[in-house]
Amino acid sequence: MKTKKNKKISSLSILSIAGVKPYKKKKNEKYMSKKQIEHFKKILEAWKNQTENKMKYTDNNISQEQINFPDPIDRAVQEEEFSLKLQNNARDIQIIKKIKNTLKKIELNNFGYCESCDVKIGIKRLEARPTATLCIDCKTVSEIRDKQIVK
Repeated sequence: MKTKKNKKISSLSILSIAGVKPYKKKKNEKYMSKKQIEHFKKILEAWKNQTENKMKYTDNNISQEQINFPDPIDRAVQEEEFSLKLQNNARDIQIIKKIKNTLKKIELNNFGYCESCDVKIGIKRLEARPTATLCIDCKTVSEIRDKQIVK
C-alpha cells in the first residue's frame, strides 16, 4: 500500500491492524484530546485482540500437531518448533500486559506523557509504539545506560 507521498506502509503495522490511518492533528487541537485518546484506544484494542487470537491459534495448532515421530531427528525438529512457538507466546503475553497497562493509563488520564520527565511523548511515536512510556530522549538515555551496565 502506498501513501500520497509514495512512502510504503507496512501491512503489518499497528495502524493497519486497527484499520486506522495516521492521526492528523487539527489546528489548535489540545494534546491527548478526546479524539486522540479514542484513536489510540482503537489501536490498542485491535492489537490486543489480534495478539490474543494469534496465541489461541498457536495453542490449538500445537495440540493438533503433536505426532510421535519414530525418527529422533524428526522429533527434535518438532520439539524445536514447539519451543519457538512457546517463546513467541511468552513474548505475546508480555505485549498483552503492556497493552493492558497502557489502556489503564488511558483510563487514569495518564497516557501520552513520559514517565521520567513528564514531557509529551508525541503522536507519531505513540503510533509507532503505543505502549511507549518514555519520550525519545529518556528512552535513548535509558538504552545507553543499559549498554553501559551490560558491558
